[in-house]
Amino acid sequence: MTETLSPALPTDIEAAVHRVLEALCDRDLTVATAESCTGGLLASLLTDVEGCGRAFDRGFVTYTDAAKHSLLGVASHTLETAGAVSREAAIEMAQGALENSQADIAVAITGFAGPGGPGDLPGLVHFAVACRDHDTVHALKRFAATGRGDVRIAALRCAIGLIGEAIERLGDKAPPIR
Repeated sequence: MTETLSPALPTDIEAAVHRVLEALCDRDLTVATAESCTGGLLASLLTDVEGCGRAFDRGFVTYTDAAKHSLLGVASHTLETAGAVSREAAIEMAQGALENSQADIAVAITGFAGPGGPGDLPGLVHFAVACRDHDTVHALKRFAATGRGDVRIAALRCAIGLIGEAIERLGDKAPPIR
């Protein structure tokens, strides 16, 4: 059970984060997060399971373009041409989190949790996972636009699943995550 977030979490997310954190600990791997629309919720969740703190290296909450650029090295050109909510930005966020941490795996989340400006698509979220000595993986999700909270919870679910897949890509003699 998570320490503080348990009352607010769907049971499947709580179970999944336990499995992923245990797999990280079993394999002596660490994870870093680069978050925008989730505002640090993933980092909070990954640090909320007692006994698994060694699996988390650090988190970057980069809500603005300036933060994405200065903390993670997302290119100004990327932000100007593709936008902060794009495949390119997500990939650069994940790679920047990996480069600016000691983590083995970095996951990035950038999207529109709710209505924003003209042309924003609530529920559109880009994810990227970077692993040392492996290609960066991108995923695009279009969650139902049922509110900021629902989109953020759906994004947590997806990000945890992507971390699990990354653990398996890194390989080890330990059994697969189930």
